[in-house]
Amino acid sequence: MESFSFKNLNVWSKSMDFAVRCFDITESFDGHFRIKEQLEASSASVPQNISEGHGRVSVKENIQYLYFSRASLNEAVTLLNILERKNFISRELLEELESMGIEITKMLNKLISSKRKFL
Repeated sequence: MESFSFKNLNVWSKSMDFAVRCFDITESFDGHFRIKEQLEASSASVPQNISEGHGRVSVKENIQYLYFSRASLNEAVTLLNILERKNFISRELLEELESMGIEITKMLNKLISSKRKFL
């Protein structure tokens, strides 16, 4: 069976896991719809931008979408910190998700560096 090639990227897979965990969090408490929407949008944007950039023809465009992905990850982690400060999630859960975020950031940085060689 054929598949989209971006699905073979480990960074895409890890960012999908991160997004799903963030969605689990938003489904775990009532109210605060704006922050829930922002967390869902920013966390989902990480793998979305990886896949969209992968579909671009030019390396420069592909890298730009990886930058967007990294920025969305930073936004999601900031929102998670707000949720922890407001006691909607535990410190342990925040640390686990931040660890996932750091791993994804490193993977994105390596992918960006490898693609820059082709500019």
